[in-house]
Amino acid sequence: MTDLTPQSLIEELDNILDQERGALVRGELDQIQDLLVRKEAVIAQLNMIENLERSTLSKVQTKVSRNQELLNSAMEGIRSVAARMSELRRVKKGLDVYDSAGRKSRYGTAMGQRLEKRS
Repeated sequence: MTDLTPQSLIEELDNILDQERGALVRGELDQIQDLLVRKEAVIAQLNMIENLERSTLSKVQTKVSRNQELLNSAMEGIRSVAARMSELRRVKKGLDVYDSAGRKSRYGTAMGQRLEKRS
């Protein structure tokens, strides 16, 4: 970007935020890192402008908040999938049961030793 006016920087940030939202909605999380680097660079340039009106940033602030909520939801989904996969790995190793005296026993599974192939 060669035009570094406050308005052009805000427009660039607005554009990046729209791209970020699109990537989050589509689940294209691999694009988030590049967009984050670009977003941080624009925000750093905006921070160097001393007489920037706060009201001019209100639109992008709303988008930043919206994207943060989407990112939080995506991270929660990833954590949920990781927990589920961990639970499935644990179950494949065997089943823990308790007898009437409260003693724990483990029943192993043969499936835990096989490699599952899907086509």
